[in-house]
Amino acid sequence: MKRRDFLVTSGAAVAGTMLVGPFHTAGSPFPAPKRKLALVGTGSRGNGFWGRNIVRQYGDLVEFVGLCDINPGRVEYAKKFIGANCPTFTNFDDMMAGVKPDLLIVTTVDATHDEFIIKGLESGCDVLTEKPMTTDEVKCQAILDAERRTGKKVIVGFNYRYGTQFTRIKELLAEKRVGEIVSVDFHWYLNTYHGADYFRRWHGHRNKSGTLLLHKATHHFDLLNWWLNSDPVEVHAIGSLDHYGKNNSFRGPNCRSCGYQEKCKFYWDITKNKEYMELYVNNEKYDGYIRDNCLWRESIDIFDKMALQIKYANNVHVSYSLTTYSPYEGLTIGFNGRNGRIDSWEGLPWRRQEMANQAELHAREMSQEKEESTNYDEIYVSDNFGKTELVKVPQVRAGHGGGDVRLQDKIFRNPGMTDPLKHAAGTRDGAMSLLIGVAARKSIDEGRPVKIEELTDIKPHPSRG
Repeated sequence: MKRRDFLVTSGAAVAGTMLVGPFHTAGSPFPAPKRKLALVGTGSRGNGFWGRNIVRQYGDLVEFVGLCDINPGRVEYAKKFIGANCPTFTNFDDMMAGVKPDLLIVTTVDATHDEFIIKGLESGCDVLTEKPMTTDEVKCQAILDAERRTGKKVIVGFNYRYGTQFTRIKELLAEKRVGEIVSVDFHWYLNTYHGADYFRRWHGHRNKSGTLLLHKATHHFDLLNWWLNSDPVEVHAIGSLDHYGKNNSFRGPNCRSCGYQEKCKFYWDITKNKEYMELYVNNEKYDGYIRDNCLWRESIDIFDKMALQIKYANNVHVSYSLTTYSPYEGLTIGFNGRNGRIDSWEGLPWRRQEMANQAELHAREMSQEKEESTNYDEIYVSDNFGKTELVKVPQVRAGHGGGDVRLQDKIFRNPGMTDPLKHAAGTRDGAMSLLIGVAARKSIDEGRPVKIEELTDIKPHPSRG
């Protein structure tokens, strides 16, 4: 595929019908009313990616009519940061009754997603939720039931699917470039900046995040499901907490007031981040949430290393691992086919001329600023008894490999686009990704393989159609 054609497929044309009709009618002499949005959960992800970015990029099509958070200081800060001209609420039911949005965006703590998704559906609006859709099988089933009962739709914000590198891999797999895939090796590395940060926040408690098998790894499980075009049927996992939490000889109340700042390699100075000071520190008095918590606190009860064996309905076997204290941030993935192998990677320092600053890398990934591509992501396609082809994909690091803008264009700019690679994700996609994480957590806790069909009424299919 030519580069120009690839950009059309991977960028502007990635889509599928997700919402109830387009925002406007082509050729109409009268502009359609803007779609009304409400947001619950005004942390940094909600305020930035699903808040200010939407106002700036899609303000001609949508408008916020309500913002909600249990913390009154945070939600007032969010209104200014986002640039929204709308009322704010600390009571979700009051917001939904008062503003009646067309689309609810859910960016709260993961374990509460189900509450707001279900209430949003029952109020008569569609719902867009951050991943994971929820954190256990009971809540997942309740969301599936609510969507069926109400007839409204849930969109899951899987931005990684839309990235240029991952899209090109999907194309190669769809073309059966190395024949039928039989197994996959997939390993993800979080560095000591990004990985450590999960353990400072609420994510370090499984009753809020479901562990990183849910909060982080559902990104990766969704990619696997999408790439392989099949459903998981069984998961066998091991995992433990060996580095963070109680595994250190000293700890403090938080980084700001810690007596070990000079000694601790993980010391992080939140006072240097103006946005975090205004959003979090200035509003601790309302709910007690500490953004720069000690990552050695003994209450941390999630895993910091995880390894899974996943069997798919099409008989593909996957080996997956997640490490949270690597010296660099990146991934390696290999697809073993009957006629060859596809290899790709991201962030490996020996593939570049110099070691990158890991904190800067994470900031670029989360940024929504556009950047010009001067480097390439690499995909090696190796034929059995044949040649090796290097596929170069112009590199985009900002916005999760370029996936953020493509996802939001699909949702807000043109939801009716064709979707040949099935980038768009709904509740079944959200469920199948999180159920791998739930099965893995249960497997670790109970010491046994766990079948996906044990968890909800969804039956795994060899092919997703």
